[in-house]
Amino acid sequence: MSCDQVSSMTIKEMKNRLAFLQQQIKDARVPVVIVFEGFSATGKGQAISSLILNFDPRGYDVYATRAPETHEKRKPWLARFAEKIPTRGRIAVFDRSWYSGLMQMKGRQAKPARLIEHLNDVNMFERQLTDDGYHIIKFFFHISKKEQKKRLKKLMDSKDTLWRVTKRDLGALKKYGSISESYRKIIEATDRPQSKWHVVDSTKRKHVKRAVLQTLMDTFEAALKTVNNSSTKAAVPAGNPFINARFGILPTRRIQDYDLSQTMERSVYDQQLVDLQRELKNLHNVVYRKKIPIILAFEGNDAAGKGGSIKRVARALDPRGYAVIPVGAPTPDERDRQYLWRFWTKLPKTGHIAIFDRTWYGRVLVERVEQLTPEARILQAYNEINEFEYMLHEWGAVVLKF
Repeated sequence: MSCDQVSSMTIKEMKNRLAFLQQQIKDARVPVVIVFEGFSATGKGQAISSLILNFDPRGYDVYATRAPETHEKRKPWLARFAEKIPTRGRIAVFDRSWYSGLMQMKGRQAKPARLIEHLNDVNMFERQLTDDGYHIIKFFFHISKKEQKKRLKKLMDSKDTLWRVTKRDLGALKKYGSISESYRKIIEATDRPQSKWHVVDSTKRKHVKRAVLQTLMDTFEAALKTVNNSSTKAAVPAGNPFINARFGILPTRRIQDYDLSQTMERSVYDQQLVDLQRELKNLHNVVYRKKIPIILAFEGNDAAGKGGSIKRVARALDPRGYAVIPVGAPTPDERDRQYLWRFWTKLPKTGHIAIFDRTWYGRVLVERVEQLTPEARILQAYNEINEFEYMLHEWGAVVLKF
């Protein structure tokens, strides 16, 4: 359907068309993320309410993003959003999103270097999703300061809508200029071909409705066309996909370079084990007190001793402060999402320890050997793993891999 055809349609016809396309998206198993950002009182909530009336309620979820709860503050800042990515064929609608998280950090006067890292996190996060077939549609609702002030006053004049205006909204109105500039910089830094921003002048409500409907129709049409035209075998990236200039790779010894012939008397081993477990127990208390998250990753051949090693570590730890996460073949629900999703949901809180018995490396080990995943996606995973672990390190986690 051409843009000319779309622009000549009535709002009702566009809504009917969008309802039909949602069913097509579901049947084609295309996952969609729709983000609504912008100033207060721009009509984001009304636009979302109007939009979802066109969708089958069994095929979407709406998430209203507010300030993080206490338990959410004890996870990586992107975790609460990564946990909500939709399964294939479903639509996730965010009323504010990770971009509001960025603005909150800026409002707390976070260091510029820290904000740059978080912008990089956002670009990595969105690129990982789009590489895996997700379609991200981002709307920014814009109005002038004068119009925003007028709308906030109207809301405050009615006791039925007064509750919708917060102190933060009024404070943001006073800082309209600096907030507008911050939004501009964030949009410029995160406007990517695979996840473009659509800035909407929300002064006229009918214009908003038509702009949102048309953008979604265009995106859904393009997504379905891509699915229908794609070959069964994805192309393998050119060049060396294992190298990203951002991540330094350490020199690594080969297995055959290690001396595996060393032995130890049983009595010596038993005493060293007791001493080390006592030391580890004391360190666990320090880790909890200083709120340092610890992630232990165990990989290896079957019967190589991963389970025994984990038992010896766990015996030294307070059971209230750690969890062992056995990782097997992904469930249908896990297979229907970007593959790192099931690890985002298992990350420890600050001060706690997560012990993974097999990990995200299954993507480039078992899945590669058993040919369970297309080669192109496996090659992309090397970079995604480095990015994921870098985010954990940036958060403050100690990551140890055995």
